[in-house]
Amino acid sequence: MEILEQRAAWESNFRSGWLAQHQQTGEFDWKRYQRPRNAEPVTGFGIPLATSRIVLISSAGGYLVRAQQPFDAAHPYGDYSIRTFPLYTPFDQIAYAHEHYDHTAVNADPQVLLPLRHLNDLENEQWLGDVAPQVISFMGYQPDVSRLLDETIPAIVDAAKAMGARGALLVPA
Repeated sequence: MEILEQRAAWESNFRSGWLAQHQQTGEFDWKRYQRPRNAEPVTGFGIPLATSRIVLISSAGGYLVRAQQPFDAAHPYGDYSIRTFPLYTPFDQIAYAHEHYDHTAVNADPQVLLPLRHLNDLENEQWLGDVAPQVISFMGYQPDVSRLLDETIPAIVDAAKAMGARGALLVPA
C-alpha cells in the first residue's frame, strides 16, 4: 500500500502550481496548495499495547535548547530533519522551533504536545509495555510531501526501529 496515492500527480501539481507561484512571486498562495488526500486510509496491524514498546513522536518542533540546533522554522519550505531527546528530559530544557502553530497551550502545559509524564503513568499502570527511551521530534510544517515521504518518514522509522518500538503515538502540533 502506498502512503500517498497518486504521488506523481500530487508532486507535479505541487511543483508547477504552489511552488512555482511562490518562487516567481515570493508570495504564499495557500488556495493553490493541493492537500494530499487518499481514497483509502493507510493502516497497519494492531499490536497489544500492554506488552509493546511505544515511541512518542511529536510534530511540535521540540529540541534540546542547550544541545541541539533548532529546526529552521523560518525556512519557507520547512525543515525535514528530526531530533531525538531523552524521554525524561525536564520540560524547561525543551524549546519549540515551529512558526506554524500557536504556542500558547504548549507554553502553559508542555504535555499538550509532549505527554511524557502521562505516558510514564500509562507504563506504570501497565497499559503500555514500556515507552521508548527517546522522543522523536520534527517540525510539522513540511509542504513538500515528497520530501516528507523520502526524508522525514524514513528517518523517523529508522530511529523508532533502533529503539525497538513496535508502535507509535503521534502527537501533532
